[in-house]
Amino acid sequence: QVHLGESGGTLVQAGGSLRLSCAASGRTFSVFAMGWFRQAPGKEREFVAAISWSGRSTTYADSVKGRFTTSRDNANNTVYLQMNSLKPEDTAVYYCAAARTGSIVVANFAYDYWGQGTQVTVSS
Repeated sequence: QVHLGESGGTLVQAGGSLRLSCAASGRTFSVFAMGWFRQAPGKEREFVAAISWSGRSTTYADSVKGRFTTSRDNANNTVYLQMNSLKPEDTAVYYCAAARTGSIVVANFAYDYWGQGTQVTVSS
């Protein structure tokens, strides 16, 4: 069992930066692939970024490529999402998720555990 808790969401101006954190409980955190998703009002949850269990592989949605970076610290059971050059269209609730597969997955149904989400609002 893995429990996930996101933090770092807030209101920020367009062009600004934020770093989201996702803290995980459980001794098996290091074997999980981790993903970030977001859901804007009235829209479906969409994939943002993912990182393999080792941290050596990452992948990003085209909409955030070059602006967002995900990383992980397995010693401290935490995964991060650094978000730069934020745009109003990045406004959403951001969720982290854990996948037992360990390898990068982008489909939300492939993830086994989800956090409660943290709100990011980007003002224009």
